[in-house]
Amino acid sequence: MKNTCLFIVIAFSAIICSAQQGNVNIQQDNKITQLLNIYKDINENTNYYRIQVGFGSHQEAQNLKAKVDLDFPDWPTKIDFESPSYRVRIGNFRTLLEGERKLIEVRQKYPSAMLLKPEKTTN
Repeated sequence: MKNTCLFIVIAFSAIICSAQQGNVNIQQDNKITQLLNIYKDINENTNYYRIQVGFGSHQEAQNLKAKVDLDFPDWPTKIDFESPSYRVRIGNFRTLLEGERKLIEVRQKYPSAMLLKPEKTTN
């Protein structure tokens, strides 16, 4: 009798219980989005140690950037124009030590690479 009652209660509970579903609606102030955009802009213009892989004409820089993107897919790559040539630079390293460690890795594929800290990156 005890087992039968327990079975009935469990069976009835299983029928009544169902998975809960809900919708989440996030409402945030527009100022949060503005602050995030300001934060992104500041970080883009922050001076980082970067590795210059090479330079040349615009076409040469684009070809080199494509090769670097294949060799180092996880690192940000950028072409900067500094008269009279385009320079291919990779990475955003906060410390000199981190940059030097990555430079050793890059020089295995690009022996002429050099570590530098630009005054200001161009967009």
